[in-house]
Amino acid sequence: MNILALEPYYGGSHRAFIDSLSHVSEHTWTILTLPAHKWKWRMRHSAITFARQVSELFQKGKSWDMVFCSDMLNLAEFTALAPVEISRLPKVIYFHENQLTYPVRVEDERDYQFVMTNLTSALAADAVWFNSQFHVDCFLEALVKFLKSMPDCQPLEVAEKIRAKASVHPPGIADLTGFCERKPGPLRILWAARWEHDKNPELFFEALDILNVNEVQFRLSVIGQSFRDQPDVFSKSHSRFSDYIDHWGYQKTRPDYERVLMQADVIVSTANHEFFGISVVEAIAAGAYPLVPNRLSYPEILGLGRIENAEQFFYDGSPGDLAHKLSRLAARINEGALFPATINPATLTDRFKWNNLARPYDRALEQIR
Repeated sequence: MNILALEPYYGGSHRAFIDSLSHVSEHTWTILTLPAHKWKWRMRHSAITFARQVSELFQKGKSWDMVFCSDMLNLAEFTALAPVEISRLPKVIYFHENQLTYPVRVEDERDYQFVMTNLTSALAADAVWFNSQFHVDCFLEALVKFLKSMPDCQPLEVAEKIRAKASVHPPGIADLTGFCERKPGPLRILWAARWEHDKNPELFFEALDILNVNEVQFRLSVIGQSFRDQPDVFSKSHSRFSDYIDHWGYQKTRPDYERVLMQADVIVSTANHEFFGISVVEAIAAGAYPLVPNRLSYPEILGLGRIENAEQFFYDGSPGDLAHKLSRLAARINEGALFPATINPATLTDRFKWNNLARPYDRALEQIR
């Protein structure tokens, strides 16, 4: 099968996803991309730009069996503007995130036209894929509330139309086969996320302050993409914990990033927002023990209620409980492995490895065709 993939924001997790999927798939992929820059402009113009590019390729004799795109594309516009032979193809849209529940500092800053773009794109698609069940549920619940807040002509039935063609297809991770022998020393704590307020870094550093007061020994790595307007807590914490730091800031290469993961004993998330949690899954695959709040997609991903003893990977969302559980891990680190005998990291992450996802993805695409 020949698949036409359209990615308006070819960077970060979007790039990693489409590159990896097309690599492991048995199908033939034509991937058209735009640089990961000025996301609002990408959402506004990419349908026009891709329709022109696809038309030119079609005139040169290229043909496809399916269109696959991400949520950054206005699929309804593209369908209207593309050659009719392309518009008639089955269409799959993959939601990495959505513009209705993606966090903004102030709700008045949310541009509801982008919400409508997500809505009409989902309606134009034959299949709507999400990265987690949590994402499906929070988007559709928020969509109903959004439509009810409109003055009239509220198409509430669209939520069920989208749900009927929605399914969950998690993003994959690389097979982290490298090995980093643990050096003697205190607990190595890793926090790996975007340096923004929705990842709740304040809670993380509050917990570290509690460890400090209780004289718990630890080493610290804080990595992830940062921006010009980042929370002040990072600069303050860099100074306060300078004697504890092993790694700080964005890792410029994939090998550097993986090396940090492999050195970590525990990966901590404090996120208030997370549609999936790829960095946590990757860190677990590298051998790190997860400590995450009991919310968002984490219960789904870590098998809470499904895998025996999985409850120990969760804290109640407070800095006090996070610090308490980190203290217990710090006391156990020199006694051997942190994971219980009943759980191996592979138990949690093997199903997310691309080699294991390749056939299910291909089979799902074939069924849509």
